[in-house]
Amino acid sequence: MCATVLLSSCGDKDNSSPATETGTLDLEMEHIVGTQALELNRATPYTTTAGDQFKVTTFNYYISNIKLKKADGTEYVQPDSYYLVKESIANSKRLTLDKIPVGDYTGITFTIGVDSARNVAGAQMGALDPSNNMFWDWNSGYIFLKMEGTSDQAPSKSLIFHVGGFKKPYNAIRTVSPSLNGKTVLVRTDHSPEMHFHVDLLKLFTGIRFADASSNSHSAGPSAVRIADNYAAGMFTVDHIHAN
Repeated sequence: MCATVLLSSCGDKDNSSPATETGTLDLEMEHIVGTQALELNRATPYTTTAGDQFKVTTFNYYISNIKLKKADGTEYVQPDSYYLVKESIANSKRLTLDKIPVGDYTGITFTIGVDSARNVAGAQMGALDPSNNMFWDWNSGYIFLKMEGTSDQAPSKSLIFHVGGFKKPYNAIRTVSPSLNGKTVLVRTDHSPEMHFHVDLLKLFTGIRFADASSNSHSAGPSAVRIADNYAAGMFTVDHIHAN
């Protein structure tokens, strides 16, 4: 009788791996222009560090391929992480990352734009749906960042910065790793931390004068690469982290 019970117990042994506990992390994007909040169609223009004045009518960009790093060097790569952030849509500025393995994370890396694989993958859905007006039909590629506005200093009075392109020598894909300023993000099952970013639009215009007609960017090319270099050089900074 005893032998039968023991055999039955061995046969019922569960050899599957224990389920990984997961949590949620929110990334909140606060758009600013220098020390001021970004406001679309604001009555009073903003001023660049070079003294040019401008107003903003559109500010959109993609965040993709998000990776979280632990102190021991291991990484969690969020699958299919593509987010379209629009200043005009408040909810889009809050990126919720779910099913993250619980742990203590000390670094974050993400791409500004859309990687080359997705650029050539054909019609997409969700954030990558071409109906979001962030896709060049004529060029079969995504606009990584779109800023539109006006400036009295611009020859046509309009500003159009549509930055994209993934082929050399005009590859505008940029990957950044903003510092967490020594903080650790604790992802747990019972609370969801929040990483609050400042996204400074003024950084786009470093070294650019609007009177130069070539400063505008409508396609992949030297102007797009220059803007991409600018937004990779500190446009995204971590202002603070809520433990929640």
